[in-house]
Parts: sequence; structure tokens; C-alpha cells
Amino acid sequence: MKAWSSDGTDVLSPLLAYLVAMLLLCRTTSSQYSSDQCSWKGSGLTHEGHARDVEQVYLRCSQGSLEWLYPTGAIIVNLRPNTASPAARRLTVCIKPSADSRGSNIYLDRASQLRLLLTESEQALGQVHCFGIQEGALFIEAIPYRDISRKITAFQYELVNARQGSPTDSCPSCSDAEVLMAVCTSDFVARGSVRGAEEEPGQTSVAVTLSRLYRQKSRVFAAGGGRARRRAGWVKTPPRCGVNFTRGYGEDEEFLLTGSVRFGEAWLGCATRYADFLELYRTAQERGTNPCHVDTD
Repeated sequence: MKAWSSDGTDVLSPLLAYLVAMLLLCRTTSSQYSSDQCSWKGSGLTHEGHARDVEQVYLRCSQGSLEWLYPTGAIIVNLRPNTASPAARRLTVCIKPSADSRGSNIYLDRASQLRLLLTESEQALGQVHCFGIQEGALFIEAIPYRDISRKITAFQYELVNARQGSPTDSCPSCSDAEVLMAVCTSDFVARGSVRGAEEEPGQTSVAVTLSRLYRQKSRVFAAGGGRARRRAGWVKTPPRCGVNFTRGYGEDEEFLLTGSVRFGEAWLGCATRYADFLELYRTAQERGTNPCHVDTD
């Protein structure tokens, strides 16, 4: 049966089309209950009865998070920063799974070719893993457990400039020019001594005490107690790097330390003995080739 207006127009068909469109919209949006440009939080329960469902997720910020409760089926996470700059194609993506992340395996999906990035057990280690943004989207596939009530896949992500490197790079080896540039562009720049190193799965943590803090991001180095109130903290490095870069020097030897801040942690970039940096800096200053000024007094 059709309904007609006084001018002979079918009024029911547009109404039905509108209702169908709204139902489709509700089906699409019901799969996630918290989403913005930076973070996504959703539930696999919307896939019940449709275990093969694959949902597309789009994240467009330089950092954020994902939390997928009761994973079933799969989701594809597209990391697409809001920029048309050619530099965007050279970005590095770093993800840090929650230590409680369970219920799925994470792959890189490029042109429908999957490469395993993190197994469920590897996610539980909570270590940082990085890859080039052009290597593909994240394909997160739920493991078909009978009981998914305690399964949550969760991680934080950050997009970083490829020139800054990533926490999973091999031990940094910097030229003189790279050391001088690192002083200008790093998230933290400091002068200090090394008090020890601890080997951890996938990384080394180096304890440092600073005599001078030139710059820091996110307050990763806190002021200590006592009259001197020197700042101290931990610097992360790839395995064994923290032990290697101080080998052969005395306990009170001071270093120039630079690096990046990832997920609230300091990661070592360029580092050199401070006396060597001072000579390097003063030579460049005489030649007028310093990229920026540092107060060395």
C-alpha cells in the first residue's frame, strides 16, 4: 500500500528510504561506543553470530590508544595522519601494548598480505614495537576462545618522524654533525653520569644522574632530594646499548645525553662523552657551523 500527498507525490517511499538509512547507520556505529580522531574503544560483542566480521577503524592523530573488549572477528586499524605532506609517508608507527592485552594476534596488512607483528603472548610483555607507516594497516584478529569475558586487546600508539628513529632501532652511532643537530632537535638534552644499567626483556634501562638539564619533554627527569637537588631518572636503550656506550669510562665520567620521549619514557638517541662534545661544539662555534646555541658555561 502506498500513501500519496494531495499533489500525487508518493510520501511513504522517501520515509522508508530514510528509515532504512538510519537503520544502516545504527548498525555501523553500534560496533563502537567511544571513538574520536585519536582513540577508539569498541566491543566484539557486536560481532556475535557474525564471527567473520571485519570492521574498519580510522585514527588520524599523532598519538592515541585502542581498546577492543571481548574480541571476535577482526578489525583493521588505518593510521592516517591529517596531513598531505610527503613527509607523512615516511612516518614511523610505534605501538606499546598493555601488559593485560589478550585475545588477539596483531598483523601488518599490506595489499591483503598479512605479516605477523605481535602474538598474544608477545603483547603481554608490554614492549614497544615500531614499523614504517607504509608497511600497512594493523590487522587485529581475534583468537576464537570459547570464553572471551576476560579478553581485552589494548595498546597505545605514536607516530614519529623517521629521522628521529624509534626505540627498537639498533644502538645509535652518531656522526659529529648528527650530535650537534640532536642537541637542537631532541626531546631531551642533558649532561650527566651513569649510575648503573639493568637488562630487561627487549631493552636496557640506564640509571642517570644529571648535573645539567638543557631541555626535556614530559618531565621524564625529576628533581631529587638533598641540598644539590640533582635530577635523576632512567633512559631506555635497545638491548645491551646502555652497557656498551659507557664501557671503558670511569664511574664519574660525564656524558652528553640526547634522545626522544616515547610513551612517557626517555629513549637514548645520540650520546657522547661530554668532554668530546665540548671540543666538538667549540670547534663548530669557531667555524660558525653550529645549528643552535648551547650554554656550556
